[in-house]
Amino acid sequence: MKILSSAAAILAGALLAAAQSVRPAPLQESPYFGGNVYVFNPRMPVDQIQRTVDRIAKGQIDNQFGSERYALLFEPGTYGSRANPLNFQVGYYTAVAGLGARPTDVVINGSVQVRNRCFRGACVALDNFWRSLSNLTVNVASLDSGCNAGEIWAVSQAAPVRRVRVAGGAFKLTDVCSAPSYASGGFIADSEFEETVINGAQQQFMVRNSKLENWSNGNWNQVFSGVLGAPPGCPGTVSGCAYMTLATSPVTREAPFIEMDSRKQYQVFVPSVQSNTVGPSWANHPTPGVSISIAKFYIASPEDGAARINAELRAGRNLILSPGVYHLDHSIVVARAGTVVLGLGFATLIADNGVIPMTVTAPKGVSISGVIFEAGATRSPELLRVGDEHEPVKGAAAAPQSVQVLRSADFG
Repeated sequence: MKILSSAAAILAGALLAAAQSVRPAPLQESPYFGGNVYVFNPRMPVDQIQRTVDRIAKGQIDNQFGSERYALLFEPGTYGSRANPLNFQVGYYTAVAGLGARPTDVVINGSVQVRNRCFRGACVALDNFWRSLSNLTVNVASLDSGCNAGEIWAVSQAAPVRRVRVAGGAFKLTDVCSAPSYASGGFIADSEFEETVINGAQQQFMVRNSKLENWSNGNWNQVFSGVLGAPPGCPGTVSGCAYMTLATSPVTREAPFIEMDSRKQYQVFVPSVQSNTVGPSWANHPTPGVSISIAKFYIASPEDGAARINAELRAGRNLILSPGVYHLDHSIVVARAGTVVLGLGFATLIADNGVIPMTVTAPKGVSISGVIFEAGATRSPELLRVGDEHEPVKGAAAAPQSVQVLRSADFG
């Protein structure tokens, strides 16, 4: 060990103090989102990722009434290649999302597919609910050929596509590999497609604030709001008209999402309310909004009761619901303005004994996304209560409540 002279020691101490004064804050530990949240990084071998996503898909493709829930999160980077693409299917209660600030920060060379399910000899997408794709780019590549190749998203409601860019191939909303291939609706927002979106047998579809190269066809009802390249609309009196087209979206707020910054720190980005918008929010500039540190969130698990969750909300924290089924004997109460409630992997709140699973009493600015609300054996008066119909909130138009609920079901 070297011993410094007194003058050298004083100088060294001053330099050390100066260095410490500009040293960045210590990094937080990575949060634990629950056992059914898988976080992939581009350093992982593609084969390893492939085995994991295939295993989850195998268990979830027919698991319509199961309790398993999953979130598959991809750190910024590139996954797969033309020679070795990453192709996988997405089953029930599975959310696939990138962790970048922009959809172009996460690139999958391959495909993320939803295919028909077959019943009594008929293969359709009519029951393909409860799955999502968000915040990433798919460069379409496949080792398959013909109808099995490409980006196929054959769904029917409660299966949103948000903040997605698709390049190098068509985005197919119908699986034509098996007949009769019926599909019954879906939702796309804040996305960009460099080649044709093939509507095919989709009966209806809603597209908002996106960019299209071409939309193949319409059947019953296709709605476009603030979409660049949307097909022209036609008056409702025109027989057989399938398109309703709005030039701009009057008021929108995109869903919040988890992102990872350059220091690999997690945060939740909350987009701002926007007016009279056209096209993707991220195309020409960063999406307007604010980032909230993950440290300001309580990450709940299905083992938590409403009392524990409410205590964390009262303490001023936001809420992330890790994947799973939450049985609630009391209502979760969101009372603070601006609170963010974000469900991962289709977190499901079930009302026991007829309670209301969630009640929002905050005056304005609450954002709820990615949650399924489900009634129990005893009928509930509501599954989600926001505000009081007898007391309208003043000034809430500037900071409205926003709800991106995946599905509500009442079996009482």
